[in-house]
Amino acid sequence: MTTSTQTLLLLPGDGIGPEVTEEARRVAAHVAPDLQIESAFFGGVSYDRFGTPLTEEVMNSARKADAILMGAVGGPQWDSVPRDKRPEAALLAMRKNLDVYANLRPAFCFPALAGASALKRELVEGLDIMIVRELTSGVYFGQPKTIETLPNGERRGVDTQSYTTGEIRRVAARAFELARGRSRTSKFAGVLSCEKSNVMESGLLWREEVTKLHAEKYGDVKLDHMLADAAAMHLVKAPKDINVLLADNLFGDILSDEASMLTGSIGMLPSAALGDPGTPGLYEPVHGSAPDIAGKNIANPIAAILSLEMAMRWSLGRADIADRIFAAVGKALDGGARTTDLGGAMSTRQMADAILKHL
Repeated sequence: MTTSTQTLLLLPGDGIGPEVTEEARRVAAHVAPDLQIESAFFGGVSYDRFGTPLTEEVMNSARKADAILMGAVGGPQWDSVPRDKRPEAALLAMRKNLDVYANLRPAFCFPALAGASALKRELVEGLDIMIVRELTSGVYFGQPKTIETLPNGERRGVDTQSYTTGEIRRVAARAFELARGRSRTSKFAGVLSCEKSNVMESGLLWREEVTKLHAEKYGDVKLDHMLADAAAMHLVKAPKDINVLLADNLFGDILSDEASMLTGSIGMLPSAALGDPGTPGLYEPVHGSAPDIAGKNIANPIAAILSLEMAMRWSLGRADIADRIFAAVGKALDGGARTTDLGGAMSTRQMADAILKHL
């Protein structure tokens, strides 16, 4: 059941972020006119205006929203800014403050784009993988994290990979629940859990805790384990073998970006970051800010529009609208709609118009 008081907070961000989120906003206004849409500065543009990439006011607005849709953050103009003030720090802080620990990154191939994949058509046609990445712990958040000067004058960079039992079990539970709802007959038909348990203690704990949780609550779901480097190879050898892939923050980041190239373009893929019930979901395209094409009106808006689709499905309780958005994207592609990253010549606005035509 939905109400007219549902709020979607738009955080357009930097680079192509404002361009692609504007098209998602147009789609949202068309399919859900009762949705209250608010917008705020975030990332580098927020730093330029307020001296911080994430203001407390915006963080409070995010906590009150029903869903948050981001564009992208970052760009070379902020490379010399202190690390804790860089645009990317806002993204990490948003994820941590909301405790959206489960990052859902679907990798699917629309039939019309099977020929645009980096792999042969027969390897990707019908591809439908859900990657579940742990998002609020691991090496990106572990302490100590520093660059230090040693007594001999050498410099050493230190990042700490750290996981607790609870952090592993809660994201693994989300992966198992998702696999229960996805009927597959592939080689890894349930959850494929990936880590480096052969060389990392945190990886060994990951494998042990996922195995324990499986035995306790999810014995009906098939569980397989694979080292993360082997999983990277399998993604380009036989990607359709995989149903739900579970990984920690670092390996999930890498493997999901690799999977994006199976689908035709990184401009196609959305993501959702979910926490416990009652927490607003955080939705964003997998692609970055692409400063080289920012302002040219050639960026692919599909990842942002499909991130809106995920928000409708996972946070706003509007699965019927989500289905309509997903179908409209497919129909636009079937009709030949293509931005430059897909080998076409459509502008950002023209691609969105092609999708809106089917809504």
